[in-house]
Amino acid sequence: MYLDTFIFLWKFSDIQPAIYHTQNRCKLYDQNFEANYMIKLTSRLLLLTLFVTTIGCNKSVEQKKAIPPQDKSDLNVSIKTENVTFESEGVKLAGTIYSPNHPHSAVVIVHGSDQVPRMTKFAELLAENDILVLTYDKRGVGESGGVYAGPEVGTNNISVENLNLLAKDASSAVNLIHKKGGNLPTGLIGASQAGWIIPIVASENSLVDFMVLLSSPTITTLEQLRFQFYTNGRTDFWDNHTEKDAREHIKNDPDKYQFEATDPKEVLKTLSIPGLWVFGEKDIQIPVKMCIEHLNNLKLENKPFEYVLFPSLGHNTNKSEPISISVNWIKQKSLNIKNNK
Repeated sequence: MYLDTFIFLWKFSDIQPAIYHTQNRCKLYDQNFEANYMIKLTSRLLLLTLFVTTIGCNKSVEQKKAIPPQDKSDLNVSIKTENVTFESEGVKLAGTIYSPNHPHSAVVIVHGSDQVPRMTKFAELLAENDILVLTYDKRGVGESGGVYAGPEVGTNNISVENLNLLAKDASSAVNLIHKKGGNLPTGLIGASQAGWIIPIVASENSLVDFMVLLSSPTITTLEQLRFQFYTNGRTDFWDNHTEKDAREHIKNDPDKYQFEATDPKEVLKTLSIPGLWVFGEKDIQIPVKMCIEHLNNLKLENKPFEYVLFPSLGHNTNKSEPISISVNWIKQKSLNIKNNK
C-alpha cells in the first residue's frame, strides 16, 4: 500500500511543473526554467524522505507490537533458588535458599506467631539486595514436620518451652545458611514473636553476627499479653488512650493465663552483636514506647542496639521504607564485621 501511494505521488510531482509550463510556456522557459527544475527536484526529495520515514516508523511500530511481554521469571535470573531440608530436634524442616550472584551477607528469616510457611516474597526482596537468604516452613506448617503450637492467644504458643524449641529450629537454619555462605556475616531477621526467639538464638549460636527485629517486643510475654488484651484489637486505641493508661494496665491487670514468662531483656544483656529494632508508633500488639525505653536502658550499658520509629505505622512495619532502612543497615554492619575480622 505504501509503495503504490509513493509511485502515484512521484508521478504527480512530475505533472505539476508540466501543467505550469504549458500554461506559461514562454515565461516558464525563458525566466523560470531553472526554478521549475529546482521545485521538481525538491518535491521529489521531500517525497522520498517522507516515504522512507513513514516506512521506518511503521516498521518500528510493527516491531514494538511483535515484541512479546517480558517474562517476569527473567527479572530474577541472577537469583538462584534451592529447596533444602534440615534437622532440628528430631524433626525435618523444609525451606528454600535464595542466592544472589554477589551476596554481602546471609540471613535466616524467623517467623512470627502465626502458622507461617516459608516467606518467599520477603526472601526475594532481600536476595535482590544481595543478601543470601534461608526461609523455611515453620515447625508443623507446610512441608516441615513437627507440631505447630497455637495459634490461640494464651496457649503454649509463647510458652518458654515453645519459644526455646523455635529458637533451636532457627539456630539449625543458621548453621545451614552459614555453611552455604562460607565466611559471610550471618544474621537473623524477623517480626513480632521473633523478638523473643531471635535473642535466644543469638545467645546460643556464635555464628550469629547481627539481628534485625521488626515490631518486636523487649517486654515479657506476660506483659505483652496484658497490653494486647487491653487494646483488644482496636485500631483507634491510641486516639482514645494515653501512654500512662497503657502502662498502668500492663503493670496491674490480672493475668488471664498462668505460665512462666520469657523476658528478652535478660538475654539481650548478654549479647554484644549489633541489633536493629523497627517500630510503628501506632502498634496495638506491643507497647512501643515501653519497648524503646528498655532499649535505651540497654544502650546505656553500651549495647550496640539501634531502633527506628515510624509515627504513622502500626504493628505491620513490612513496608518499603522500613525494609529499605533494614537492608541498608545490614549492608553497613556486614561491611563493618568483615573489616573487623
